[in-house]
Amino acid sequence: MFVLLNGHVLVTRKNCLGIEVPIVENGPGDFMAEIGQLSGRPSLVYGHALDVVEALLIDSPSLRAVVVAEAELGERIMRALILRRMGLIETGAGGPILIGPPGGADMVRLRGFLSRNGHPHLALDPKLNSVAEGVMKLHEPRPNELPLVVCPDGTILKCPTERELARRLGLYIELSADRVYDVAIVGAGPAGLACAVYAASEGLSVLVLDTHAFGGQAGASARIENYLGFPTGISGQALAGRAYVQAQKFGAEMVVPVEVTSLDCTCFPYALKLDCGVRISAKTVVIATGAKYRRPAIPELEKYEGRSIYYWVSPIEAALCGQEEVILVGGGNAAGQAIVFLANYAAHVHHLIRGPDLAKSMSKSLIDRIEALANVTLHPESEIVAIEGGEEGVSGVHWRNRKNGTMQTKSIRRIFLFVGADPNTGWLDKCGVKVNDKGFVCTGLDLSPADYARLAYSTDDHYPLPLETSVPGVFAIGDARASSTKRVAAAVGEGAAAVAEVHTRLA
Repeated sequence: MFVLLNGHVLVTRKNCLGIEVPIVENGPGDFMAEIGQLSGRPSLVYGHALDVVEALLIDSPSLRAVVVAEAELGERIMRALILRRMGLIETGAGGPILIGPPGGADMVRLRGFLSRNGHPHLALDPKLNSVAEGVMKLHEPRPNELPLVVCPDGTILKCPTERELARRLGLYIELSADRVYDVAIVGAGPAGLACAVYAASEGLSVLVLDTHAFGGQAGASARIENYLGFPTGISGQALAGRAYVQAQKFGAEMVVPVEVTSLDCTCFPYALKLDCGVRISAKTVVIATGAKYRRPAIPELEKYEGRSIYYWVSPIEAALCGQEEVILVGGGNAAGQAIVFLANYAAHVHHLIRGPDLAKSMSKSLIDRIEALANVTLHPESEIVAIEGGEEGVSGVHWRNRKNGTMQTKSIRRIFLFVGADPNTGWLDKCGVKVNDKGFVCTGLDLSPADYARLAYSTDDHYPLPLETSVPGVFAIGDARASSTKRVAAAVGEGAAAVAEVHTRLA
């Protein structure tokens, strides 16, 4: 962060033509920074001295120290940093430009990655934008090289992976195998983020790792209506984004995207092997990997994922519906929230559930809201049996009433699946952490005396703590944990509670 003492600086951003556009002129007493400076990431805007400038440079550690130590000043700084990032996101300023078909699977994938990680960007359709059309003619990409990504430094990437894009944008932090963290948190959903906030605020060195984006499945929720303290509701992305910034404020290191492929508990500190080849060391490990979306047994399902079939609903996917009829499958609260959101975009939502009604699986408030929507039809005891399509995606859907065998067919191009999730714990294989027959991590009372009698707990602590696994110093929280309450508030509570147990093992 720069605090101007004398002189004036013009802050600019680049537009889609690479031309710098003025944002604001700063003078003595103003400060220049945005949210990326909390973690030492590159600035998304440019500063040009208009005359002789004298400024105070405050590095990232000092900036974090100020916002924590000086409550009133810190609040003002944090508010300004957040609002500045929000302004950049709303205009797409300072980020990459994605050029390609708006409904393409890779376009949706990369836009989702950037949006979920709070990074501004623009998406241009070459059929509607002459500048984008010119870039396409210049580079002549093959269909599998779309979208083209024009980075702020002028680099052109062709259908990059999330990590390639993150590296180019300065989002990806290179990790060192030499450092030992007090706690490594695997997963940046509500449980992992809460754990990071509390652990970092209490002075622990914290590393958070996630494969895609902060927020987990909750981060993809269009609106969470029953989270304490938000009477008007809050989107999952907004809630997760605030927690993400809060964790960084206290000094937690956040690395996205990176996948933990295995955990080695035969050594101490424990070692986590990453898909980039680096081994990270930590004195304690918190498993917060949540769950992965369940795929129903529908022929050719994977063929259309990302371009016609989706497992979440964000403004990106909803905008593709373009007043079309769509299908949503699932009867839980996440499905209900998605229906309420989708109904604002789609001409009609066909809601398929396997049961006779929603009473046992969805909250009463959501049921009432859905019943009040004129463009939503509930199809109870129904399931998709076949889908039709081609290179452009799904074109038709066949579903059957399980009770009377009646078949229905609709010309539908978008399907949203909310049929549950399975624990994301495959990476724990052979590390000593016990999981139950469904793959959920066993902790505390879920471990029988036969389990912990053979464990390496000390004589004084001869049984695991409530959130501790079958390996001392390895904890599990949130949806990945057996017997957990599958609610955002419960996950946040477990994240906070786990920190107290981490302190116990570090003592």
